[in-house]
Amino acid sequence: MSAAALVDEMLAGSRRALARLITYADDGGPELADIMNRVHSRTGNAHVIGITGPPGAGKSTLIWALASEYARRGRRVGVIAVDPSSPLTGGAVLGDRIRMPMGQGPSGIFFRSMASRGQLGGMSRSVRSVVHLLDAFGKDVIIIETVGAGQSDVAVRTIAHTTAVVAVPGLGDDIQMLKAGILEIADVYVVNKADREGADKTAAELEAMLKVNFATAEALGQAPPEDAWTPPIVRTIATKGAGVGELADAFDEHRRHLRETGRWDAVVRRQAEAELQEALLLRLEGALSAGPVAEERARLIDAVGRRDIPAFEAADRLLRRIGVD
Repeated sequence: MSAAALVDEMLAGSRRALARLITYADDGGPELADIMNRVHSRTGNAHVIGITGPPGAGKSTLIWALASEYARRGRRVGVIAVDPSSPLTGGAVLGDRIRMPMGQGPSGIFFRSMASRGQLGGMSRSVRSVVHLLDAFGKDVIIIETVGAGQSDVAVRTIAHTTAVVAVPGLGDDIQMLKAGILEIADVYVVNKADREGADKTAAELEAMLKVNFATAEALGQAPPEDAWTPPIVRTIATKGAGVGELADAFDEHRRHLRETGRWDAVVRRQAEAELQEALLLRLEGALSAGPVAEERARLIDAVGRRDIPAFEAADRLLRRIGVD
């Protein structure tokens, strides 16, 4: 079946067609651009939530509990879980299929586990396309779980409207471990496994960090406006469902805040900028990987390796070859 026919079936409500289109998106084949062009007018409606944090924070269990909570509220939910993949083979264990207790929550949740394929930032390049497909399919809420490698899992902010960082007591000096990277991107902080010893300390450290950040900005004359969003700290015990309703409320409140203050448009523009850059890079890679240009590229790689030509000069030659000055 053609990609165009699959899009028509998906828009008519076929989960099977959606699954096949996601496979197209994940493979990044030549059909992807046509698929995205066909669904574009049906996108832009879902609330996209990104959830990141260190390994062992219980993100997978938390996300399934959150998806189930939204489903109970009558929301249509899609979940994308990105698992780390081998730098050698590109394969992945896709452990989220094991960790998420699928079948134990409300029906109607569409779940897809994907390999990161070696991409930096805790994401896979195809995640944005899959978000668009789920959005076009009619999902109200789309939840993305990043790889969870730690400080570098920040790429989700270029896709999500709301980003949560999950911390957990018992990981040593966990706030110090996180604060150099992903803590700064959070719209909501989550202290999961809040029944563990040290949960109060973890929450207090997060609160102290927020106060220090505000005081520092104020001292530098960069205090946020009065209607700025203050990230809440929500305690959860995902295995018991405790605090999950409050977390869903916090996400909904952040979405309302973005809409009411006019900041939603700025978030959407940030996403569009990143999406356009990705599309340009894909087009450029395609132009450099076909026919005589690919052959010249291979020759230039050898020349750079022999130190016959600088890499920037080689790049300029290739760009001129495809008509880019």
